[in-house]
Amino acid sequence: MKKVVYTEQAPPAIGPYSQAIAANGLLFVSGQIPVNPANGEISTDVKRQAEQSLSNLKAILAAAGRTTADVVKTTIFIKNMNDFAAINEVYAGVFAENPPARSCVEVARLPKDVLVEIEAIAALN
Repeated sequence: MKKVVYTEQAPPAIGPYSQAIAANGLLFVSGQIPVNPANGEISTDVKRQAEQSLSNLKAILAAAGRTTADVVKTTIFIKNMNDFAAINEVYAGVFAENPPARSCVEVARLPKDVLVEIEAIAALN
């Protein structure tokens, strides 16, 4: 059985997908781009984009009754690997203790031409 997770504290999906799906003891959070859910704005600064993407991720986790401590795996998609250190600095502040497994890949393009997108899998039990 699967359950759709949705919150207005994160941007709505911009396509035919859910913000997150809870299934089989796991929460699968779709990739979060740095759209401010309150006003739709996107910063041009890569650190602020990473902060907003993680803020959106945390809002969805909270809607499912979870926190970043429950995250077991993340994938970070970045436009430019030269931004890795800046994004990693922000990421390390959110996942300071017992960080999840992670992949980070450079991609040619992201939705809305943002610089970073972060998806996650969290444990529900």
